[in-house]
Formats: sequence, C-alpha cells, structure tokens
Amino acid sequence: MPTSTIAILAIYFGFVVLELWRSDFFSKAEQSRDDGIVEVVSTVVLLGLTQPTVLFASAGLASLVAPQYAGALADLNIFAAIALFLVLDDMMQYWWHRASHSTKWLYNLHRAHHNAKYMSVRLVYRNNLFYYMMMPGIWLSGVLIYLGLGWVYAGYIVVKLLVITGAHSDVAWDKPLYDIKWLSPVMWVVERTISTPATHHAHHGRHYDDAATHYKGNYGNLLFFWDVLFGTAKITRSYPQSYGVENLPATSLGEQLAWPLFGRIPETQEASGEAVGKTA
Repeated sequence: MPTSTIAILAIYFGFVVLELWRSDFFSKAEQSRDDGIVEVVSTVVLLGLTQPTVLFASAGLASLVAPQYAGALADLNIFAAIALFLVLDDMMQYWWHRASHSTKWLYNLHRAHHNAKYMSVRLVYRNNLFYYMMMPGIWLSGVLIYLGLGWVYAGYIVVKLLVITGAHSDVAWDKPLYDIKWLSPVMWVVERTISTPATHHAHHGRHYDDAATHYKGNYGNLLFFWDVLFGTAKITRSYPQSYGVENLPATSLGEQLAWPLFGRIPETQEASGEAVGKTA
C-alpha cells in the first residue's frame, strides 16, 4: 500500500477516534437514517471509483492530445509544482464550490453535503455522486500527474485531506488555541491561510441570521486564502448554533445521491434569484 494512502487512512481514522472520544461518531444530533447511507455510499464511490477513474481518464486524454509532453514537468522545482496544484486543483475547487452555491443545478449536486444537521469527518466526501465526477480540479490534477508531478500529488493530497478533515470535524482543534493570548498573531495568519473548524463550520451554519453562519462564503478547501483574496471570507472565531439548510423543502435519499436521475428539488425553492441570499 502506498505511503500516501496509509497516511490518508491514518488521518481519517485518527479524527474518527477523536470523535468517538469527544462526541459520538456514529450518532450525531438530528441524524436521520438516510444520512449514514449517503455518507457511506458517496465516500466509497468517490475514493474507490470516481477519483481514480477521473485521474486515469484525464491522464489518458492528455496522452492522446499531447503524447510528447508525458513527464515533461518531472524535474520541476517542488515549490513551483506545489503552486500548480494549489492553483489548478485547490483554487479551481474554490470556484467550483462557489459556483455550486449560486447556480441552481450545481447546488442540486452539492446540497447533500449541507443536508446533514451536524458537523463530522463523515461529511468530508458527502456529495451527489456526479459532483466530484465533474469537478475541474480532479481532471486538472490528472493532467499534472501525466506531466510528471505524481510524486508531488502524493504529498499534496495528504496535506489537503488533513486540513479539510480537521475543518469538518466536530472536534474543533482551533477553539482552545484562540484562548492562548500569545498564539493570537499565529492564529491570525493560520485562519487566513487554511480552512479551520471555525471558518468552515460557518459555511455549514443553518440559519442566515446566525452571526457565526456564512454559507454564502468561506468556500475554501485546503486554502482559506482564496476566500480572503476573492472577498468571500468571514472570520468570527465562533461556531454556528445549528447546521444544515433552511428555506428548502426536504430532499430524498435518491435526490441526494443521484439527482437528476431521482427527480429534482421542487422549482418553488431555487438557489437563484431572491432565494440565493437565504438558502445554504
């Protein structure tokens, strides 16, 4: 088993153990029967099928279009290589995520991620099965791997998973650090650089009038810096009172996993027009 895979499993299950110890990994507040099914199916399909298929497919297409460039960037400076992944994967995911909160059909693919009324590492890969299949960042990562940067991706994806898993967990690692006065300047930099529980929990907040909620912003995955740069950041160092979506009717298991194959979210509540400001 590759070292990066072992590291990813260790990170994920490390947070699982934390949630078992500090909260309750298997039984969250307001959890429904469908929640566990959506989370297991979407996570298994993404990691076991979608992500590897997209990476191989994009690399295969690149080899057909530009066979002469196979491995062309293998000797690229590591910092330049990391920068390429941050821009072509992480920044592109920021824009994909942002578009998913302003475009109705994309939000229908993304709503499953927000439908949970709790925070947990269980949510990291909770999305419609088509959401990641279409994500530009994964396709572009496959191209970078084809160009010879697979060795960088192996480390990059571990760091990214560490950050986003920690940001989704209901064990907020940043909370005790805010109370240490001499760490305040450090945390000022940290919370503007990477996603933290406080900034990402705000994105999952349920109620628009909750001061700690900001579901029309804080879209960053690895880097929260994109929110700072593009004007969608809100930093409060506090956490929403509740999580989930408001002003939308209930959705079914089928809609969460495989919309549009299993129907549409009713037209009366669209993620556009007046509803944009008040739907998660």
